[in-house]
Amino acid sequence: MKRLLSLAVAAALLAALTLPAAAAETKDARLAQVTQAVKDTLGLDTGGYETFRGGLSEDLVPVWDLSWQGEARSLSVSALEDGTVASLYRWERDSSSASTWRDVFPTFPENAGAEDRALAEAFLSRVLREGETVELKDPEGGEALGASESAWSGTVLLNGLPSPLRYSIRVENGWVEQFSRDLPETTGVGGVPSPEASADMAKVREDLNGALELQLEYVRERAGSAKAVLRYLPAQGAHAFLADAKTGDLLDLTELEELLRQGARMPAGDSGAGAAPTAKNMAADEAGLTKVEQEGVQQMEGVLSKEELDKALRAESAYGLRGYALISSSYETVPGEEGREPRVQCTLRYARTDAGERLTRNITVDAKTGAVESVWSSAPYGREKAVSEEAALEKAQAFLKTWRPDWDLTLYQTDREVMPWRMESQPYWQFTFAQAVNGLPFRDNAVHVGIDGADGSVYSLSHSWDEDVTFDDANGLVSMETARTAWVGTYEAVTAYRNVPQKLVKADPAQAALLSQGMEYAYALRLTVGLEREDRFEGVDAKTGKLVPEERGTTREPLAYKDLAGSTAKADIEKLAGYGVGYATETFRPGKTVTQWELVALLYSLQGPALNPDGGDRGERDNAYFNAYRMGALKASDRDDSAVLTRGEVVRMLLDAAGYGPAARLRGIYACTYSDKEAIPAEGLGYAAIAQGLGMTGDFYAGTRSATRGEAASMVCRLLERAI
Repeated sequence: MKRLLSLAVAAALLAALTLPAAAAETKDARLAQVTQAVKDTLGLDTGGYETFRGGLSEDLVPVWDLSWQGEARSLSVSALEDGTVASLYRWERDSSSASTWRDVFPTFPENAGAEDRALAEAFLSRVLREGETVELKDPEGGEALGASESAWSGTVLLNGLPSPLRYSIRVENGWVEQFSRDLPETTGVGGVPSPEASADMAKVREDLNGALELQLEYVRERAGSAKAVLRYLPAQGAHAFLADAKTGDLLDLTELEELLRQGARMPAGDSGAGAAPTAKNMAADEAGLTKVEQEGVQQMEGVLSKEELDKALRAESAYGLRGYALISSSYETVPGEEGREPRVQCTLRYARTDAGERLTRNITVDAKTGAVESVWSSAPYGREKAVSEEAALEKAQAFLKTWRPDWDLTLYQTDREVMPWRMESQPYWQFTFAQAVNGLPFRDNAVHVGIDGADGSVYSLSHSWDEDVTFDDANGLVSMETARTAWVGTYEAVTAYRNVPQKLVKADPAQAALLSQGMEYAYALRLTVGLEREDRFEGVDAKTGKLVPEERGTTREPLAYKDLAGSTAKADIEKLAGYGVGYATETFRPGKTVTQWELVALLYSLQGPALNPDGGDRGERDNAYFNAYRMGALKASDRDDSAVLTRGEVVRMLLDAAGYGPAARLRGIYACTYSDKEAIPAEGLGYAAIAQGLGMTGDFYAGTRSATRGEAASMVCRLLERAI
């Protein structure tokens, strides 16, 4: 995030700066000089291109964009005035490039070998400057599908020390086809400081350790668990600190970044609570409706009219609807979770005009009881607030006592702690309240309340609440000091170049120009000492004092199974497992018939973390099915979690997901050599023929026979091996 902010500040706020020395030269002469410098640096032969153009942007320093075009090739390079290369993109028609569907259904990576590494190293030796080095590290952990071993990315070392500057490089077809890097000149002011550190490192470490703060709170024992336990976690709103490597002075990075951001205004928008749901057509003629359709219609019985709901909302002054007109309403049936009955919601949309500005308020309620479930609003940013933050907090607390009197809530955090730079411009005050258990917060059960800065009404309201969570007792806890000792012990003090907001000075021409634009701070590289660690921890167990490793569910880790001996699909299942494709279980059960849900879970692991098909909540399943719909494996109307799939159905779902569906559905052009080809229906012949061509099936198609998990895995494996 810090790097992105650095780039954004450089690009958006540091405009209109030029180098005086370069200004005296004509643009064409400068373009000719930088073009020749780039060609010399890269050893380019550009004789085969038909057109060339150059563009110039002058922010912190001049950056040239050079572009060569040919009938079936193109080359673009961005570079500084002296020829220092910032990026390169090369394209030729014969170059391998991923199609849009490959991003959905990937392939196994191709092995690059030592030749591509040597090409990358040779290229880097040309473009890196004195004091700049990189190390081409292969990715750790499970291999990535669709990746190329000829691609590397990482940190640019400055004078042998880590820095916030990043690079990436990709080699294909014997060429460097993509290269990009951050440059000190374009990401901040002041250049690269000396690498000499003179601070007392023992004292620096002690000061940094002392700045670490923890707080005791309830969290789920693990993701999805219904049990909450106590842990010491990093304190909400705690500031981040670095130390100057030359003086040893502590730097409050959080405070410095807030000072830097004060010059930027957030764009106008709404509360970020999401778009309003689409309207539903409630009219229905029950004649000819199926039983299922009639049950769906019956769910609307007993709902209150929009007039009744509107009257109830206007009776509650907390929602601030005076002057607002009801402009629309929509009813929507929401499926029940884990066996609960479906509910019907109604969203009422209001609007009014104030001093020429349009204000909206949208309130979603239970359509049968009128109970308010969520609120979201929009108003222009930068409006003057008549209600103070302290008064807004009191109004939020008073509202919650009326809205959910049975919930024990405690203030958990405010926007001032999370995004202080937004507080002055946004039209509302935002607070998060967490469930209080034994006087301690449980943040998974939380209510988010926004209070309108103009009149103190409820601007936004959302919540997440799980009544089924059980809480561990608060007895036998280790002390805060014990927890801090364990937590501090995970860090080491690392000297590195880091981007730190710096107060601008008039003595530097570039910084003086920024000062004239109203800025007081900008990012600059600074030699600092910070606390870093290789392993990642969530916190400290409050009863044992042991460190709790951070769950990394989105990381693709290799899988392993205990029941593959004797299975004909063993090699394929293990190959998939090496890429994190499969099931998050100790056994694969290759001989079990595969259900639709199990195949959907297998497809989900191509891009997301492996799932346990025998567990998981409804939301996890819905997410996996949504992924399958996006891939084209099936339609939402075809969902049947427990349906046992035939071999033909598995082939169809996989080929549709991999983009072969349109071709497979063509009639009269396919032939195949299966021993049972006469039994294949005409509408399935294209799928059967393509599957045979890809090696997904054997000599016998057996499209109507139930498929096994092992067969499904082998079919997926063949698809991932396909030629691009």
